[in-house]
Amino acid sequence: MSKLYPSTTKGIFIMLFSDLRLSAPILKAVHEEGYTTPTPVQEKAIPPILEGRDMLAGAQTGTGKTAGFTLPILEILSRETHPKGKNHIRVLILTPTRELAAQVGESVQTYGKYLPFKSTIIFGGVGIQPQIKALRSGIDILIATPGRLLDHVSQGTIDLTHVEILVLDEADRMLDMGFIRDIRKVIAILPAKRQNLLFSATYSDEIKKLCESILKNPAIVEVARRNTSSELVTQKVILVDCKRKTALLGELIKKNRWAQVLVFTRTKHQANKVSDYLIKIGISAAAIHGNKSQGARTKALSDFKAGIVKILVATDIAARGLDIDQLPHVVNLELPNIAEDYVHRIGRTGRAGNNGEAISLVCVDEYDYLKGIEKLINRKLERETIAGFEPDLTIKPEPIQQGRGQRPSGAPKRKDNAPREYVEKRRERNR
Repeated sequence: MSKLYPSTTKGIFIMLFSDLRLSAPILKAVHEEGYTTPTPVQEKAIPPILEGRDMLAGAQTGTGKTAGFTLPILEILSRETHPKGKNHIRVLILTPTRELAAQVGESVQTYGKYLPFKSTIIFGGVGIQPQIKALRSGIDILIATPGRLLDHVSQGTIDLTHVEILVLDEADRMLDMGFIRDIRKVIAILPAKRQNLLFSATYSDEIKKLCESILKNPAIVEVARRNTSSELVTQKVILVDCKRKTALLGELIKKNRWAQVLVFTRTKHQANKVSDYLIKIGISAAAIHGNKSQGARTKALSDFKAGIVKILVATDIAARGLDIDQLPHVVNLELPNIAEDYVHRIGRTGRAGNNGEAISLVCVDEYDYLKGIEKLINRKLERETIAGFEPDLTIKPEPIQQGRGQRPSGAPKRKDNAPREYVEKRRERNR
């Protein structure tokens, strides 16, 4: 049993990273990042992973789950000696988006910097030749999106026959994006004997089926109730007419002197429109969505993190997995038509023990969406109005223009459970 150390609060005990049987090179890297105590998901996930068990982990975004699997994976690799020569891919980490792949890759580099292992990231939107060169040189850990990984498989530029550990990160989003067939194709290629780690924020029926097909006697880790919103996030609703939302957003940013805000829209067109408006009124902003090139998305995110851009306007598909330290504000300019996406959106703030604020600008057309969200999170959100932007109570609700690939609330799902935009565009995004 790990030794527990008392905190400054009487009767409360905390675990240190040094209690988790991690080797000195890894602990040195962890401490250099300023961490001494693991988050709950890390504390619960690391020991069974080190024991070689399969795992199903359910955790809200921002709980430190990436380090929860990268740390023990690095430890496992460091304990096993292999003959000198060309490195083989021993760990495969699948992620739904380029941004998440890049962040996982950064975590591997950060915590493995004192270890001799080589890693690389492969995703779409960039040239394939540099990736082929990296794969040929030999690597230990591969982080990939499913589409580009299968491109390499089809071209014979990758060898997955030595994989010992498979990680499916944000598995629920991969299924939402229509990657289930790709995932099954990848699994069919891998060695039958391997360790499987599956991380998911929500547990749908599809996730359960996937778990049953690949996990063997898994350890179950869950640090938050299913489909709940973070208790560290202050949530409220501002009622406003649909046509005045963008103007109200600009007013809130200027009046409150917000320096870093992530704004969500339902469509790519609206993301561009809002970003252009904010720039026009003197607020630095950038849009990030599936139609943006990888270079443009990376620059927008980098500028946002550095404070060069104050406002990042994003669609759900682009923002999933974004890891922004101490992000203070999330604004839902438009409510998502799928209630679970609300939880994912506001999970961008209130991360790793920090407080955050999530504000939703809601018009009469979105009241049904709001009811669905409140039912999911099992709470009624505080409502208010802003002077000069009070809603016109005589306006009647109208059907929301969904945009291509958006499914109206209550509408039947497609057979593959993926919105059309996800299915038709995923290859384009990941190549």
